[in-house]
Parts: sequence; structure tokens; C-alpha cells
Amino acid sequence: MGMSASQARFLSLTARKTNVEYEGQQINQQRTALSNESAGYYNKLSNMAVPTPPSTSAYTKTVYKFNDGDETNTINTMIAQKDGYYLVNYTKSYPAEAVMTNGTVLVVRSENESKTGYDYYIGASKLRQLGTDSADDPYLSTLNEKDRADAILREKQYAALLQDKYKDENWAVKYTKNADGVYNPTFYSLDQINNAKYNDEGVSLNVIKSYVYGTTTENYEVKGAKARAEQDTSGRYKSILIYTQDKDGKDIETEYLLEVASTTDERAYNDAMNQYNYEKQIYDQTIQNVNSKLAQVQAQDKSLELKLKQLDTEQSAIVTEMEAVQKVISKNVSDTFKTFEA
Repeated sequence: MGMSASQARFLSLTARKTNVEYEGQQINQQRTALSNESAGYYNKLSNMAVPTPPSTSAYTKTVYKFNDGDETNTINTMIAQKDGYYLVNYTKSYPAEAVMTNGTVLVVRSENESKTGYDYYIGASKLRQLGTDSADDPYLSTLNEKDRADAILREKQYAALLQDKYKDENWAVKYTKNADGVYNPTFYSLDQINNAKYNDEGVSLNVIKSYVYGTTTENYEVKGAKARAEQDTSGRYKSILIYTQDKDGKDIETEYLLEVASTTDERAYNDAMNQYNYEKQIYDQTIQNVNSKLAQVQAQDKSLELKLKQLDTEQSAIVTEMEAVQKVISKNVSDTFKTFEA
């Protein structure tokens, strides 16, 4: 290789070496950026709060109850006072007579015999206005005169209950005989029936509510009752002495045995569990997204690492070749000066 060719080759190798070094610097900068991005993802993972499932114990409390005849009394709070007294709030629960909704039905109407109005039917049973007598009523026709009068009086009491609770003025009744041969009444609002819309066949286009008579549980809260309480060796209350007053304002003491039970607020616990499940889904989804991004960063870094190794190999080859060319150049220079010396 001549002098000029060697010089040109050396310059070319020098340019390639500089370009390889520049590419290596660019790759190192990219890897540094990926490293910072990866550190950010790991910091996000480490700062995430792991959702904790709710414990039933957090929604469970000890409840004290005492019975007074058919009343069940549940103690809500007991506030300690001076001299061993307590101020007690408790809820009385007791059975009470009531009329209640019992579903819905369709009503069929037809003109009455006088053509002045309509008769109404539930299935094949004709409705009768509540509190009125009728000779062809399937229930009233089974009664003697006295019992029929009592039944009509009782129906008027039903009507008063219905009017007071549901505000409709006019009511109808239908009796159904059960397997024991007992007739049970079902009530319907004539106001709802009269205001309903009907098709050409006389069938109501509106569903009509039905009502039945029965018992329900009424609640009443007693606040600030004066009381004393006795505890057992474990610290639980076993009896309570409630003070009431007679008409003269004199204290009357009544002692009750206490029943203790643990109750769990299922609704609050279920709400907390639903919230936990939601937060866990968000947490798992976030973990999955971060891991996916970390995998992408690691794949990019691995690709850059391979490119950097290729550049290292290329640079080593260039340096080796440059050393060889430099030796040729040095030999050419040496041979040239020897020629002039001769």
C-alpha cells in the first residue's frame, strides 16, 4: 500500500472510529433515559398502597336486649352518670295490627244491572264495597245475623285503618277461603279502580294494588331513661334496673335480665367489601400496566445493549486496523527517508 493510499485509509478509519464512538454515546444516553424511566416505575410500585380486606370485627358490636311481655327492647347507648347511674337509650319493638300491601292484580269491570255504574271483578269474584252488607256475598252469606253485624263492624274498622294509612276514601273487599275453611279478606282501593283505564273487553290497563290485614313490628325509641346495671365477673352487663315514674312522679324500679348477642352490620360490611374489591381490581390493573411498561423498557434496553456490544466489537476491529495502517505508514516514511539518505 502506498503512502497516499495508507493516509487515505487511516483517515477513513479515524472517521469511522469517531462515528462509532458518537453512536455509542447516543446509545448510552438512551439507556440512561430508560434507566430513569424504569426507576420511576419501580418508585410507583413501591409507593402504591396494597388494599386491605375489611374485617368483620370492625362491623360487629355487642348488643344487649331485655324483654318486657311481648316487647323486645334493644339498648342503643348507656352513658355513665354519677353514683352508679346510667342514662339509657333503647328501642322498643312490639307487634302491632296493620294493613299492608300484598301485590298487584288486574280488574275486570262490567256494567251493573241498572246501567248506572260498574261492577268490578278479581277473577270470578265480585268486589263488594267495604263495610256494606250483601246477601250474595260468599262470606257474609255463611254468617248468622249477629256474626254478620260483627263482620260489617270489623270491616268498618278495616276501612278506617286503610283510610288513615293510605288516604284513599273508598275501599272494596274480597274474601278467600283457605285450606282450614277460614275466610280471609283482601282489600282494594275503589279510588284506584275507578281512576284506572280499561280496554274494550273491560280489563284494566293499570295494575291495582291489593292489601291484607296482619301484624307488623313497630319501633319506638326511649331516650334518657334513668337506670342501674349489674355486671358479671367478665365485665358484661347481666341485668338492668329501669326507673320510671308513676302519675305522682314517684320512681318505679323494674329489673330486667339482659341478653347479650353480637350483631354484624352486614350492609356496611358488604359495602366495605365491595369497595375493597374495586380497589383491588384497580391495584391489580395498575400493577399489570406497570409490569407491562417495565417489560417494554427492559426489552428496549436489551436491544440497545446488543447494539452497544456490536459497536464495541466494530471499534476494536477499527483500532486494530488503524494500528496496522499506522505501521505501514511508519514503514513507508522510514523507507522514504532512507532513500534520501542514500
